[in-house]
Amino acid sequence: MSSEENLLPLIVEPEQLAEHLDDPQLLIIDVPLKAESHDQGHVPGAVFLDFRKLMRGEGDVPCEVPSTDSLSHLFSELGLTRDTHVVAYDDEGGGWAGRLLWTLELIGHTRYSYLNGGIHAWRHAGQPVSTELRTPSPSEYEAEILHPEVAIDRSELQERLGEKGFAIWDARSPAEYRGEKGENRQLGHIPGAVNMEWTEAMDKERALRIRDYAELITELEALGLTPDMEVVTHCQSHHRSGFTWLVGKALGFEKIRGYAGSWKEWGNRDDTPIEK
Repeated sequence: MSSEENLLPLIVEPEQLAEHLDDPQLLIIDVPLKAESHDQGHVPGAVFLDFRKLMRGEGDVPCEVPSTDSLSHLFSELGLTRDTHVVAYDDEGGGWAGRLLWTLELIGHTRYSYLNGGIHAWRHAGQPVSTELRTPSPSEYEAEILHPEVAIDRSELQERLGEKGFAIWDARSPAEYRGEKGENRQLGHIPGAVNMEWTEAMDKERALRIRDYAELITELEALGLTPDMEVVTHCQSHHRSGFTWLVGKALGFEKIRGYAGSWKEWGNRDDTPIEK
């Protein structure tokens, strides 16, 4: 297999994944919001990942990307190698799975897929689940930030507000966006940001799979987000926007970036501009 060729497409359906379960190159990672979801039944062979390991967990911005040492340790623990193709999924329609894939993109590990709809779609499709806990064989993975452009920090974001061709997709709820709700010193949204709540991109009738691409593109265009633009997506902790980042990628937004600090950082400072 050439280094360019991926085992599976970015968005993979349950039936496609089922055909590859025995592939030695595959590492299926379940990163659920509720840990008991994994114990109750997961894709056979999947390993469990505690989503908290995808965030720094300390300091003023605990939702920031972990250090490269922490990421090296994490991906070595999971048994990741340069040849591994990762399939990520969760129990909530793609938030933490998206954050995991965004992290892989950041470290230049581009062999990855999302199981469309996660465990809900897998069960809905009548695929078998397992309750056997799998311990991965550890590897020696050295993580480096090879694609820094996949992330954006607060200072760059602040400098570029209002720039032509640059847009912000706020994936929080409309109430948070309007500044009626939240647990921050300041409520509201980043000036110029547009709001489409992350769950709006999920198809409730199809076990939380990503909605019809043409419809989504039309709705995003109506908000002023087009695939040729540089789009930054965020929420409160870059968890919900893990999914909207992934959706943007699936829709062909080639310059979609994640703001890991998210509102947790922006809304707790005195020097960040805010709109209500």
